[in-house]
Amino acid sequence: MPHPATPRITEPDGMLPSGQLWLPAAGLSACVRATVVRNTVGHVLTDAQRFNHFPAAPLCSLSWWFEGCSHNVLLTDDNRHAPLSAPRQPMPGRWVLGGPHTQPTCSWCPGPVHGMMVLLMPDAFHQLTGLAPEALTNRIVDAEAVLPPDWLPMLHDVQAAPDDATRLARLEAFLAPRWAACRHPLPLHAHRYADWATHLAQRAAVSGPGRSLRQWERRVKRWAGLPMRELQVLARSEQAFFQAADAHVQGDAVRWAEVAADTGYADQAHLCRVTRRVTGFSPEALRRGMAEEEPFWPYRLWL
Repeated sequence: MPHPATPRITEPDGMLPSGQLWLPAAGLSACVRATVVRNTVGHVLTDAQRFNHFPAAPLCSLSWWFEGCSHNVLLTDDNRHAPLSAPRQPMPGRWVLGGPHTQPTCSWCPGPVHGMMVLLMPDAFHQLTGLAPEALTNRIVDAEAVLPPDWLPMLHDVQAAPDDATRLARLEAFLAPRWAACRHPLPLHAHRYADWATHLAQRAAVSGPGRSLRQWERRVKRWAGLPMRELQVLARSEQAFFQAADAHVQGDAVRWAEVAADTGYADQAHLCRVTRRVTGFSPEALRRGMAEEEPFWPYRLWL
């Protein structure tokens, strides 16, 4: 049975509850990274507060909306800090499937919304569906149009469930037997990008005919949707995020030069460049946004 992660800190003053981060059952830990639930029904938000910022990530995602809806926001370097001026597009379907992203993304909700997004490891998604994450990289598509036919009843069952706990239970009841039939063994601690990427590289090195570097790289990209060098960039960025977050939770000043040195960056400037690429913001702007701005709720949720 899925269960929500225990929050480590309270929300900053004036911020709504960020939502719930549901952790998968142990048998799905190498398949599902987590499930995010966000519900703003009953709360009043301004237009500027209804944006949702997400970092680049190697994960695939599947999303439902039980009330309200979301629009994609087409952010660029020119409008990132003034998102109200950015163009928006409706989501491509009732339920949407997202692939690995090498760039940060943003959405906007025109009103109160109650939604859920399950985050799937891309190699697990490939094993479960036969779909290539590489074909979905930096894309959000209509889930009904691309998922295998046997997935469609599950989409309806989750949509029709009466509450979030039941929705998660129905989702896991669908995934568990399918994953048990095709999964590769993965240590339960390997839930962060660095551990997962290492495991993926080891699998690619011993799988199938041919052991050349080019064949290894092709296997990694076919399973994950991204080349190993990009997975390593995202893994290092995640490590830096959690180290800075730990300092914040403990009430300590975040020393970015130390974070950079501890997580494998050449220097603080290198950390700043990569953080801006992955999130769209400098490390300090991201820290302030998490503390002071509603649209950064996805980052607060991972604390």
